[in-house]
Amino acid sequence: MNPSDPSAGRAPRIAVVGFAHSANVPATTGTTNGVEMLIPCFDRLYTQLGITRSDIGFWCSGSSDYLAGRAFSFISAIDAIGAVPPINESHVEMDGAWALYEAWVKILTGEVDIALAYGFGKASASNADRTLALQTDPYTVAPLLPDARSLAGLQARAGLDAGTWTQEQMAQVAARTTGADVDELLTADYVAAPLRAHDIAPYADAAAAVVIATEERARELTDRPAFITGWDHRIDSPNFGARDLTRSPSTALAGDTAFGERSRAVDVAEIQAPYTHQEIIVRQALRLPDSVRINPSGGALTGNALFSGGLQRIGYAAHAITTGAANTAVAHATSGPLLQQNMVVTLAGDEN
Repeated sequence: MNPSDPSAGRAPRIAVVGFAHSANVPATTGTTNGVEMLIPCFDRLYTQLGITRSDIGFWCSGSSDYLAGRAFSFISAIDAIGAVPPINESHVEMDGAWALYEAWVKILTGEVDIALAYGFGKASASNADRTLALQTDPYTVAPLLPDARSLAGLQARAGLDAGTWTQEQMAQVAARTTGADVDELLTADYVAAPLRAHDIAPYADAAAAVVIATEERARELTDRPAFITGWDHRIDSPNFGARDLTRSPSTALAGDTAFGERSRAVDVAEIQAPYTHQEIIVRQALRLPDSVRINPSGGALTGNALFSGGLQRIGYAAHAITTGAANTAVAHATSGPLLQQNMVVTLAGDEN
C-alpha cells in the first residue's frame, strides 16, 4: 500500500518512533518464549519515549511455535508485557515485520494511536537448518528434510550458472559487512558449495520491538519521526521448480507498490539477506542505484535472527532517519525458504 497515493484516499500519516533489539548472539540460556530477551527491549522503549505500557493501544507479535518447540508460544511471551491492565493483542506466525504491518493497519483503522510490534526467536533451541525444513512444501519437499543452507546453495549455483552473479560479487557483499579482503575470502573452503562460511549468516537468538504512532502522537514522542511512505508484501510460489530462483518477482512487485512514483535513490537500504547472493537478488529486484548505502547496520549477515531479523531491518532503516543519518530509507524483510515471501517498506523524514 502506498499511503501517498491519491487514489487510496487520505490515509493518516504514521511514523516509526522507537526501536530496540537484544544482541544477536549464537545462544542464550533463557526460555524459548523470548521473555528474557523482550523485557529489556520494552524497558528501553518506555524510557526512550517517556511512555508506559498503558500508552500502547495495540500489541502484535511475530514468532514461531515450531522454532520454540511449544504450541501457542506467543501466549507465554506476553509475560514480558504484564497481565494488568489487560491489553489489545494479536500474533502472526511470521517474522515480526509482518506483526508491524498488522499494527500499522490497526492504526489506519483509527482505533488506536500507538502500537508496538515485536518478534523473537531462539534458533539455538534446535537444529535450525533442519527445523526450517518445516516451512517447505509438506508433500514434496519437507519429507526430505533439506537443510536451509543446502537449498540456498542450489539457489546460489543457479545464479552462478546463469551468469546473474559471480562468486566475487558474493564475496564483496561479505567483505562490506566484515571488512575482510575479497581475495582472501575466495580462498576459503566451501561449506555448502558454492557457499562458503562468509556467504552464510550465522543463526542468532534475538528479539526486537518497534513502536509506531499517528503523526500527532509521533511528534509528541520524538523530534524526528520516520514516516512510513509506502508498504507492501507479496509472495512467490512455494514450488521451487515453478519459479526462477535467481529472481524475486514478489520483491519487485512489493517495491513497485511501496515506492510508487518516488525516487529509488534513497539514502539507506536495509535488506534482510541471510545469504550473500540473496542481497544481490533483492537489490536487483528493488532497482536500487549504486548511490544507496546497503545495510549500514551490518544486515542479517551479522546474525540471522529468526523471526526478528526483518523487524530489525525496518527498525534500523527508521533509526537512520530518526537520528539524522538519513532522510529517506527502504527496508526489506523476508520469510519462508529462498525469499518466498517479501516485504518492502519505504520511510522518510519530515522534509521528504
